Amino acid sequence: MLTLIRTNSDHPDFINLVKDLDAYLKIVDGDDHEFYNQFNNIDVLKHTVIAYLDNQPVGCGAFKPFNNSSVEIKRMYTSPIARNKGIASAILKDIEDWAKELNIKSTLLETGLKQTEAVKFYKKNNYKIIPNFGQYAGVENSVCFLKELK
Repeated sequence: MLTLIRTNSDHPDFINLVKDLDAYLKIVDGDDHEFYNQFNNIDVLKHTVIAYLDNQPVGCGAFKPFNNSSVEIKRMYTSPIARNKGIASAILKDIEDWAKELNIKSTLLETGLKQTEAVKFYKKNNYKIIPNFGQYAGVENSVCFLKELK
């Protein structure tokens, strides 16, 4: 059974899942990891979602304010044992629903081109590629996405 909870970045299960995410990204991003890691401080995340499968934490995601009408999705992760079960999509939908409840009009995010599963995932979930924003402008390994919330 899948259960989602809304919490913040102080939750121990969120912290542990992010550690797993960072270990994975360190391998995938290689030399680029430290550049990206500087933008992923979790203490600024006040809106986090944790997924539990049979009471075990298996995935997470979060968002932070970007501007008055948009939030940036951060720290999306599903543990390898729980992949391809719709868990990441459930987390993402809950994040989008929570943002809509707060009158947010759009979500945006950055992922790495080397993270091919993530790129496919966001496209599958109706995210559109946009020009790289903010600190990711001009970064060749970055791809940025936007979704208008309805």
